[in-house]
Amino acid sequence: MAAAVRMGVVGAGSISVRGILPHLCQPDLADRVKLAAVCDPVPGRADAAAAKFGVEQGFTEYEDLLARGDVDAVTIASPIGLHYEQGKLALQAGKHVHFNKTMTVTVAEASELIDLAAANSLRIVASPGEMLRPHHVRTRELIASGAIGTLSWVSCGAAFGTYHEDESVRGGSDVLSNIDPSWYFRKPGGGPMYDMTVYSLHTVTGILGPARRVTAMSGVRVPVRSFGGRDVETDADDNTAVLIDFGANLFCVATGTAAGGMTGGMGGAFYGTKGTINGLLLNGEPFDFPGRNPDERSARGHGNQALLPHVTGVHRDIEEQHVYEDVMQLVDWVRDGSPSIVTAEHARHVIDIIESAYRAASTGQTQDLTTTF
Repeated sequence: MAAAVRMGVVGAGSISVRGILPHLCQPDLADRVKLAAVCDPVPGRADAAAAKFGVEQGFTEYEDLLARGDVDAVTIASPIGLHYEQGKLALQAGKHVHFNKTMTVTVAEASELIDLAAANSLRIVASPGEMLRPHHVRTRELIASGAIGTLSWVSCGAAFGTYHEDESVRGGSDVLSNIDPSWYFRKPGGGPMYDMTVYSLHTVTGILGPARRVTAMSGVRVPVRSFGGRDVETDADDNTAVLIDFGANLFCVATGTAAGGMTGGMGGAFYGTKGTINGLLLNGEPFDFPGRNPDERSARGHGNQALLPHVTGVHRDIEEQHVYEDVMQLVDWVRDGSPSIVTAEHARHVIDIIESAYRAASTGQTQDLTTTF
């Protein structure tokens, strides 16, 4: 049996303290994962997280975690704009890497990391692993079988609203409950496309395959947000509409907006000549897929996240199950050599869609995509 993977957690922000650390500290993982180190630049936050979740070491500096944390792999859960540099340093230090979405903000950055990992026989798992969800796999099968006739178009997307300002780790009185969300609204890496619509794009491309080209309109709709009694200026686009061409005149409308979600949401709505798949419904009625229990509402995610391969036992009642699942995809890959379907190449293609959409919006010209998976 392979040894437990010694994991370093990069960032003790919202996703880590609500999801990653609570999952990885559970006793049922003791033979597979060791929480070796955590780092965060906010004074006292890494030490507080280490004490709460039983992590061996806490660091303020990321470089110290890589040099002295005794880790085999890292899960990078810092602001998205930091992912490229932190991922590069980890790979150069000989560490396997899990990226919480989104892996990087440009295709060039993603390609550099993919090449660096390959050159050093290291593994990258890049969230979100949407095609690990059995209902997405079943949606792909239904479309391929002609269950909704000829697929015509798709809608999907997500909206910021006040989701990040309202999370449970905001506005508290200690370093683990007063986490500032301001980075979500700033460049590089902020905005709903990189943070939320990325789920939709992984799903739709996982079901339909790689896209060909995009065009878009994009800008800032809410220029100032409020958090903790102060104003936060928004410089990352928060209102984006993208038209994606999958070839043969099959199109998808994807949105990343300041408010108001698109029909289909993160899972997408698929419109065919003989019917529609919207979420878990085929022509308005539930469709079957492996493990489905229509009556289950006890687990977070209304049963869908609870169907992910590693979400069993106590993990069904801890937040951010999908992030935990993707971390475990890397753990299994490192321990037994079984590659994950949550690939860096798929993540790079989604980054291509987002980056090209912003370029299309700024230039007014449709952009051809240069990547596949």
